[in-house]
Formats: sequence, structure tokens, C-alpha cells
Amino acid sequence: MDLKTLYREVILDHYKQPRNTAELRNPNREAKCRNPSCGDKISVQLSIEDGRVTDVAMLGNGCAISQASASMMTEAVKGRSIEDVEAVMAEFSEMIVKGSPDFDRARLGDLVIMEGVARLHARVRCAMCGWSALEAALHDPGAEINLDNEDGMPASSRG
Repeated sequence: MDLKTLYREVILDHYKQPRNTAELRNPNREAKCRNPSCGDKISVQLSIEDGRVTDVAMLGNGCAISQASASMMTEAVKGRSIEDVEAVMAEFSEMIVKGSPDFDRARLGDLVIMEGVARLHARVRCAMCGWSALEAALHDPGAEINLDNEDGMPASSRG
């Protein structure tokens, strides 16, 4: 199987069967993001205990790339320390927003399959919507991010 086919299969699998979509009972952090240019709306809920993401949920709807990216994000951050989550967010942004080939593939793990999105400029915001909500949930709980504001990217992506 070639990489393009694998990319399509992973995106479609996470789009059709997104992970971690059940609303959390008692999240202690939450934020939302919307990407009006594509119609994506994602809310990220977190349960954080002792500096670790013990549970995470992504709620909302949107295009296949936004939903797949957010679904994969929930799997990537669940159980990790806040410090490690921030490192994963930075590497994902390096890969998607900056299109840099110099990101930590080992840290991203399965998220590397999203690398091709960086070449699809119109889809970068789609891929970043859930990540923007995650960043806001960590640093500005209750925030509602609009990716049509400023340059359309979360603060960590603007450098």
C-alpha cells in the first residue's frame, strides 16, 4: 500500500469513526474553535489531574480533515503530561502550519500521516481547528477561537 492510499484510509477511518466523541462528565477545561471558511466547529474537553490529561473529548462537526485531525489529536494527547502535550502541539504545528520537514517524527507517531496536509494550503486551518481548541483549553479555558481572525492560526503557530 502506498503512502497516499494509507493517508486516505486513515483520514476516512477517523472521519467516519472519530475517537473520543462522548461528552465528558466533569471536564475541568474546555474551549471551542470554528473555521468558517470550511464550516468546521470543534469543542475540546479535557480532564486534567496532577498535570496529566486523564481524559479528552472532541465534539463537533466539519470536513474530513478537521474531524480526522481532531480525532487523532485526542488519541495522541490522552494520558500525557501537559508538558508532553505542548511538545506534541508544537511539533504538529511545525509539520502542518510551517510545512517544515524538520519535526520530531517519533514524538508525533501516527500523526505523521497528516504531513501531506501542509501542501494543501486551504486545508491547514481544517487540520488545526481541533488543535487550536486544545491549545485554548490548556491556556485560555472557555475561549472560542475563530480561525478567520488574524492569520487564522493559534498563537503557538504564529511563533
